[in-house]
Amino acid sequence: MRERVKGQQSPAEDAISAVLEEWRRERPDLDPSPMAVIDRLGRLAVLVDRGLAEHFAGYDLSGWEFEVLASLRRSGEPFRLPVGRLQNTMMISSGTMTHRLDRLEQRGLVEREPDPHDRRGVLVRLTETGRDLVDAVLGTHVEREKQLLAGLDESDQRHLADLLQRLLIHLGDTPRPGR
Repeated sequence: MRERVKGQQSPAEDAISAVLEEWRRERPDLDPSPMAVIDRLGRLAVLVDRGLAEHFAGYDLSGWEFEVLASLRRSGEPFRLPVGRLQNTMMISSGTMTHRLDRLEQRGLVEREPDPHDRRGVLVRLTETGRDLVDAVLGTHVEREKQLLAGLDESDQRHLADLLQRLLIHLGDTPRPGR
C-alpha cells in the first residue's frame, strides 16, 4: 500500500475527501456524510458548467443562451413558448428572464409576440437564425456531455441518473401542469 504524504491525495480521493477528513478531525461529534453528496454535487456543477462554457464559447454562446434556445427548439413547431414556461424551466426570476430575452432578441435569435390566448401574455419564438444555431450546436453539445461523463461507464451513468432523478423528485422538482 502506498504511503500518503501529508497534503497529498491518493488517486481515489477528491477535494471533498480532504474536507470530510478535516471535519471528522475537528468535529468528531458531527457526521459530515451529507457533505459527501451535497459538496460533490456543488463541485460537479461548477466543473460541468466550466466544461460546457468552454464548448459554448466556440459558438459565441453562453450556457443560459443555449438553454433558452434549446427549450424553444425541443418544444416543436412553431418553436414558441410562453415567457412564464421558459422562466419556470430555467428556475429564474421574471427580471432575469426579461434581461436574457432582451439579449437574445438583440442577437436576432428569438422574437417576442403577443399571446393570442392571453391579452397580457407574451410568447417567445425561436427565429430561423436561432434554430439554425441551436441545431448546429446540439450534436457537439451531446458529444461534450459524453466526454464529461467518460469517467463513468454506461451502467454507472444510468444508475447516477436514476439516483439524481429520485433526489430531484424528493426536493419537488417535477413537471408543471401544461408541460
